[in-house]
Amino acid sequence: MQDVTGIKRLHEEHFGQEPVLFIAPGRVNLIGEHTDYADGFVMPAAIDFATIAAISPHNDATVSIFSKNFDETIHREPSSIGTKSSGHHWSDYPLGVLSVLQQEKISVPGFDLTLHGDVPLGAGLSSSASVEVASMLAMLHVAGVSLPLPKIAQLCKRAENEYVGAPSGIMDQFVSCCGTADHALLLDCRSLAYRLAPIPKHLSLVICNTMVKHAHAGGEYGTRRAEVEEGTAILRSHRPEIHLLRDATVEDLERWGKEMKPNVLKRCRHIITENTRTVAAANALEANDLKTLGRLMAEAHASYRDDFEASCKEADIMVELALQQPGCVGARLTGGGFGGCTVNLVESTYAEQFAKNIAAGYEKATGIQPEIYQSHASAGAHKLEPIGQLL
Repeated sequence: MQDVTGIKRLHEEHFGQEPVLFIAPGRVNLIGEHTDYADGFVMPAAIDFATIAAISPHNDATVSIFSKNFDETIHREPSSIGTKSSGHHWSDYPLGVLSVLQQEKISVPGFDLTLHGDVPLGAGLSSSASVEVASMLAMLHVAGVSLPLPKIAQLCKRAENEYVGAPSGIMDQFVSCCGTADHALLLDCRSLAYRLAPIPKHLSLVICNTMVKHAHAGGEYGTRRAEVEEGTAILRSHRPEIHLLRDATVEDLERWGKEMKPNVLKRCRHIITENTRTVAAANALEANDLKTLGRLMAEAHASYRDDFEASCKEADIMVELALQQPGCVGARLTGGGFGGCTVNLVESTYAEQFAKNIAAGYEKATGIQPEIYQSHASAGAHKLEPIGQLL
């Protein structure tokens, strides 16, 4: 929970101007991993951990950005930003947003920007997307330009893909923009059509951080994406209408999977079956069929672990512990994989005890003290008004 008044005051002390504030949430994905860049289906929810951007314009063209999290200020001339980051730095995310706006011929005057977020870094809860979306809302404000939220999500995705160099899909930015309180969001990543599925009020979102950090820019994430593309190309050679794995079926894999390397076949099988599970999970949530939802989450974790091989022993231990707890409806690793957090749907009356049991059991099994966050599905990005409310 962030003190909005404190962030406003911090900006005024740092830059000497009264700011306008915007907020963009992180997200947790209930089901649908690595399906977004295959034009498939995902079902995330925005959470009440977020980035706040405080912005004020000034007369010259320079850009100053202060990160409270990193206690650092950077200064740039917009003409020097370019279209690709030259290194890995926290400022890549807001500067990438500015770079994309420049490419879109949106003239952003000089500004001072303060950023502060409480989305845990490297936990798979989309801290980067929340920074991008909050920064873009702020920059569009000083530019005097209004864009639809789905368009903002697409531009923020471009910033992360092209400027930062992280091969992520549209899910994170989209739900940060368009999330709705007390609902999950089933998103068709091809058409960007979506529907909302209510999360029953007697359930809590309990997010358990393995404390194993991951990074999207390069590494295993990029390797998996390349394997998916390799398998897609093989299927496309037989069925040209297969643009991405969204268009492929399990039957296609049965016919032509023998032409793939074993790992490539497994990656493709995960994505094709995950798409089916994700739509089925949204239907189960809408029907309040929690037993089916829990089964689908368990199947999704097994596929992520065995076929996509994007889990880790710590996450598997945490999921196993969760499924042993009373009141647990479903549990699985969430996010880009290779660490990060598990998402758990838990009966609210059991949520506190669930968190205590997981913390104790996980530390005993791994020697690592986890962080556990209780959250709910929150609203998407918006201007903060009136200033002074506590989030």
